Amino acid sequence: MSEDIIIGRNPIKEALEAGREMNKLLILQDSKDRHLQKIIDMAKAKKLPIQFVDRKKLDKVADGGVHQGVIAYVAAYAYVEKETIIEAAAAKKEPPLIIICDEINDPHNLGSILRTANAVGAHGVIIPKRRSVALSQTVAKTSCGAIEYVPVCRVANIAQTIDWLKAQGVWIAGTDMAGDLYYKANLKGSLAIVVGNEGVGMSRLVKEKCDFVIRIPMMGEVSSLNASVATGVILYEVLKQRHDV
Repeated sequence: MSEDIIIGRNPIKEALEAGREMNKLLILQDSKDRHLQKIIDMAKAKKLPIQFVDRKKLDKVADGGVHQGVIAYVAAYAYVEKETIIEAAAAKKEPPLIIICDEINDPHNLGSILRTANAVGAHGVIIPKRRSVALSQTVAKTSCGAIEYVPVCRVANIAQTIDWLKAQGVWIAGTDMAGDLYYKANLKGSLAIVVGNEGVGMSRLVKEKCDFVIRIPMMGEVSSLNASVATGVILYEVLKQRHDV
């Protein structure tokens, strides 16, 4: 059984009451069990993603454990509030440097992004609660320890979070092949870099919220880079511009 899950009604209910960080819940579909309904109500109150699945799926995930119709995926590490990231930059007397992952689904990509974020001195990473990979042991392993040092904030709405960041004086740079060359953009000052989904890029609304959009030139036959590789290229340009390295 994976160390990233909790199974059974009572353990999950207790974890919810204790405020344990959870990524999502799997709950038996069409169940009339009142204990499961209590857990559903608690999860909804905390705005946790809920996925209703059949018993076969639950049995497979539980891997022989007694799940009682409910499984919770828990975070490998605790998330922080978005204010914490801004405060971390202020404590270092540095302009904020933030990476916003817009529906990144590959845990290896997120782990690599965390590793690069730490290498360049970024102050935090923001991910959405839905349609996105969450902090897991795979993410932690791929980050090679960076998950211990890079604050990760998990938000319900990326577009609204961008509006909040703008109110804090942070400029938002999206990444898209229709943008301007990244090394010609001014990447100094308070900045958040938005990295889109591996397949479709940034969502339309998030793209519209960006102050400007940048791109990495592609000279070969492939049309895009891996999300974590592209993030690394741009973050090192930020480092170069900020510190003249």
